[in-house]
Amino acid sequence: MKKLSKTIVFFGNERLVSGLKKTDAPVLSGLIERGYNVKAIVSHHSDSKSRNHRDLEVAKIGETNNIPVFLPNKPGDIIDELEALNADIAILVAYGRIIPQRIIDVFPGGIVNVHPSLLPKYRGPTPIESAVLNGDSETGVSIMRLTAGMDSGPVYGQSTLKLDGSETKFEVYERLSKQGSELLFELLPSILDGSLQPKAQDETKATYCSLLDKKDSFLNLETLSAQEAERRIRAHLRYPKSRLTIEGHEIIVTKAHVASEQKTPLDLLCQDGAYLSIDELIAPSGRSMVAEGFINGYLRR
Repeated sequence: MKKLSKTIVFFGNERLVSGLKKTDAPVLSGLIERGYNVKAIVSHHSDSKSRNHRDLEVAKIGETNNIPVFLPNKPGDIIDELEALNADIAILVAYGRIIPQRIIDVFPGGIVNVHPSLLPKYRGPTPIESAVLNGDSETGVSIMRLTAGMDSGPVYGQSTLKLDGSETKFEVYERLSKQGSELLFELLPSILDGSLQPKAQDETKATYCSLLDKKDSFLNLETLSAQEAERRIRAHLRYPKSRLTIEGHEIIVTKAHVASEQKTPLDLLCQDGAYLSIDELIAPSGRSMVAEGFINGYLRR
């Protein structure tokens, strides 16, 4: 495919949600497939290999397409290299580091960010988890122009995604990742030629989310309603996980529902008088199993 005239630097890893095992990197792949001239890829130094030794997908795409890959500790560490590229614009998808203004200023067209929320709601690193955790009826994706503030830049366009309250964070990720890349490619030509200008966010409606931590994995059912606990399980899958101790056995809950009465030892009373009914879990052995298997294997010995 013929290269398009504007030159681009790609920032990020496209892992828009915590605990994600794999991404197809639809934005980076789509830029290359559509003939955009991607001059370089910038991602985290720490993400070149994960704790489970998984390859960084965007780096592999760069290697396959002979695109230079930079993995600095901080973006400011490679400002000379970025300036030497003379790129017109940068596109960022889940970079996970604050981009200082001096890096933004390297690009005449600025940096365009794909953010998985309906800004100004859920500025910050965990918007998908926050939407699931809070039981939102909708979320979405915003294409915005990056500023030095936390996701506070003006917005080029948004796309809304309806939620039915049963989705895991990974299911929301899959839909928003696709929706976000489609919206970006729809708007990008107009962004590049200057015919589409972004609109300022309403600061009075801004809300923020923060990074998840391992300490967020423990479910305290004495302080959570059954619905809140069930949402947490869907929002915290894989990381930071949802842990409970039952009759001395520590388990990781991976699927549950709300019940009005107790029928099994895995129907657990919550703060509101309803029950968190565990459907699937990871046992102390590390095996995934359904509730009946855990009851028979651990609670009826």
